[in-house]
Amino acid sequence: MAKVWFITGASRGLGQVIAEAALAAGDVVVAAVRDPERAAAAVPEHPRRMFVRLDVRDEAQAHAAAAVAVERFGRIDVLVNNAGYGLLGAIEEGAADEVEALFRTNVFGLLAVTRAVLPYMRRQGSGHVLNISSLGGYASSSGWGLYCATKFAVEGITEALAQEVAPLGIYATVIEPGFFRTEFLAGGSLGRVRREIGDYAATVGAVREFANGHDGAQPGDPRQLAQVILKVVAAERPPVRVPVGADAFARVEAKHAAVEAELAQWREVAAVRGFAG
Repeated sequence: MAKVWFITGASRGLGQVIAEAALAAGDVVVAAVRDPERAAAAVPEHPRRMFVRLDVRDEAQAHAAAAVAVERFGRIDVLVNNAGYGLLGAIEEGAADEVEALFRTNVFGLLAVTRAVLPYMRRQGSGHVLNISSLGGYASSSGWGLYCATKFAVEGITEALAQEVAPLGIYATVIEPGFFRTEFLAGGSLGRVRREIGDYAATVGAVREFANGHDGAQPGDPRQLAQVILKVVAAERPPVRVPVGADAFARVEAKHAAVEAELAQWREVAAVRGFAG
């Protein structure tokens, strides 16, 4: 039986590529976007694709969009929480409103959509929640700390969610892509802090220069990423965490090695059994 996918941020980038892959596999796609008329006009009409209006920051709109999807297709089998954006800047450079806006979309928006869809999955006794994270959700780095903080949150949410919904017949998986050509470094997907501090030129400044020249030059093909996601959804026992791309695997392995080295160095000092009163 064809699966019904509900994909946020499906009008461009990775969300659109995932939608096209699901359609090619014979599944149904509910593409949740902020401007459904504009999104529909940009792609060929497809009998198994429906666009719904959704700004993930609006929880009432999330509930309405999920209800429309279920009314039309009877169920939601796969939720892909893909909507989000990046913020490039040093931790100190990020203003409160910039950081709050980032979390409102990347974390609180993901939670709002998940809360809207899970009741239908619980009722049907099945479903799969896919949360799109990043290699930066597992290992942070200069210039990306604020963005990575949102993805670290997504990782923690997904790990707990997977345990909570497993007895209900529902799976949860966090996807950790490396650098793929998904428009992430483009202006519409990557914000930049308003204030730049010169003392961070050697660290964050170098990252800014990298971002300026690498949009569209990332090594990963997003179509391959979409195929990995299809295989995860089709798996009999889906994983909780999936790094995607050789660079993502290398980054995870490097972090594991660094953590193990610090554990060995500090075990005698930090592995205390209790505290003296």
